[in-house]
Amino acid sequence: MLSIALSIVSPMAALELRHLRYLLAVAEHGNFTRAAEELHISQPTLSQQIKQLERTVGVQLLDRTGRTVRPTDAGTVYVEHARRALRDLAAAERAVHDMQDLSRGHLRLAVTPTFTAYLVGPVVAELHARHPGITLTVTEATQDRIEAGLAGDEIDLGIAFAGPHPPGITATPLFTETLGLVTAAQHAPTATGYEPLPVQALERQQLALLSADFATRGHIDAYFARHRVQPRIAVEANSIQALTEIVRRAPLATVLPDAITHDHPHLTPVPLDPPLPTRTVALLTREGAYRSAATRAFTRLVQDHVATRAYTPA
Repeated sequence: MLSIALSIVSPMAALELRHLRYLLAVAEHGNFTRAAEELHISQPTLSQQIKQLERTVGVQLLDRTGRTVRPTDAGTVYVEHARRALRDLAAAERAVHDMQDLSRGHLRLAVTPTFTAYLVGPVVAELHARHPGITLTVTEATQDRIEAGLAGDEIDLGIAFAGPHPPGITATPLFTETLGLVTAAQHAPTATGYEPLPVQALERQQLALLSADFATRGHIDAYFARHRVQPRIAVEANSIQALTEIVRRAPLATVLPDAITHDHPHLTPVPLDPPLPTRTVALLTREGAYRSAATRAFTRLVQDHVATRAYTPA
């Protein structure tokens, strides 16, 4: 790391940083040709630059003898440190350009799909109203991808669910989310007075649910398994909006957070016996990561919104 730090103030800084990026590209693709295409340079140039890097460090970093180019043992260690160095340099640049008065800034936010429907919109609108100079990149992703993005410094902040989490990921509880069965009023299951619908009755009800790679679906599947119910899943979707529109028009039911149901007057909650278990919503960050002024401002607004809407405390 010392040589990298010294290179930042030397005339060769750009070349040496480029060496690191070239090495990471080859290690990621396992192929000089594909790495060169991504980097928009010729394959011979890339090969020459990697050899120059190997001469500089005095050790072979890549094994070129197989069909796939792989890091050597030394290369694996060097790649790990190179990736960390570039990540830290990117964080340093963001810190330098971060405006503490919030006149400008940028936030990379990733959320699981349920929060786009009822939490992210109002908070982003409030952030824009107060700090129009801050720009956002908002991505919907599964929880494991959010955690990977945080670990790789590809995002600044995630909104997902409480643990367990990989090492290095910090979760700050926000509120408790309640899920419930939902259908359109004209398609509601036959009621027996005001008694909740037994969960076993769902074996006769066709469902539209989020696809299996989302944390919400895992939560629902665990509930069904716990009560030995074999659900009739007619539709799977990777969008909450798609689910609400489908259920609105078709004789299907879905499972949604109560906060979403309350915002859709055409949807009717159907109490279940036993009810679906609650879960804790959390802000996810990378442990030790730089927290920009934009990140801190968004965090405060999320917490204020949760308090204003009187969501159940975590």
